[in-house]
Amino acid sequence: MLTKLAQDIAAIRQRDPAASGLLSCILLYPSFHVMFAYRMAHPLWRAGLRLLPRFMMQIARWMTGIEIHPGAQIEGGFFADHGMGVVIGETSIVGKNVTLYHGVTLGGVMPAVDAQSQRCVKRHPTLEDNVIVGAGAQILGPITVGVGARVGGNSVVIRDVSAGQTVVGVPAKQLNQKRSDDSFDAYGVTDLPFEDSQARILKALFSEVEKLRRDLKQMQDAAGKDMTADDGTHQSKTAASQSSARPLEAGLGK
Repeated sequence: MLTKLAQDIAAIRQRDPAASGLLSCILLYPSFHVMFAYRMAHPLWRAGLRLLPRFMMQIARWMTGIEIHPGAQIEGGFFADHGMGVVIGETSIVGKNVTLYHGVTLGGVMPAVDAQSQRCVKRHPTLEDNVIVGAGAQILGPITVGVGARVGGNSVVIRDVSAGQTVVGVPAKQLNQKRSDDSFDAYGVTDLPFEDSQARILKALFSEVEKLRRDLKQMQDAAGKDMTADDGTHQSKTAASQSSARPLEAGLGK
């Protein structure tokens, strides 16, 4: 337990530039406070106790705003940056050196539907080592987020994420590029491309619409010129007919 708590403190000092020292990490960081409670409550849960570890984590939730079920499995080096609103469900598995930002949920899918059949069943996600999850993201169901993967803020992840991939959106979609290292990226989205695939598709569609508008205008202009020419020809024929009719009328009048 002490080894993992030391790793949790080291994670705070490494990943948060505002962490000024060891004492500030211990006294001022909700992430450490909730992990201190969790590191004591989890062994009790595994020993078969239920009420006491749940009560311990409930007190930690009141103090920190971070809700962690004592049954979750969390390795060392965990950091809930800011932390407020983070929820980690009972069957979640969190690997080493994982970072979650505020508002992240590691939850189940439709937990209120036939709840009895979901007891003691893996229903929460697995985050492997070195994963970063941005603020407000929801990772739902018994899926796996691979080693070194990144989840953008406010994304909703409902499918497995391959190792080293970055996913964003609702529902989350993988970006084209794959990470080549496990270097830390705050909020997990600093390597986003300037333009994603959906933006490229929309840009192509708008370009096609503009081209169709230009083609339609050219057709309308050409049709207008043809109508003008036809009107001129018709008027010329009418004038010629009237001119030829006048001598005939004059002859009849005589």
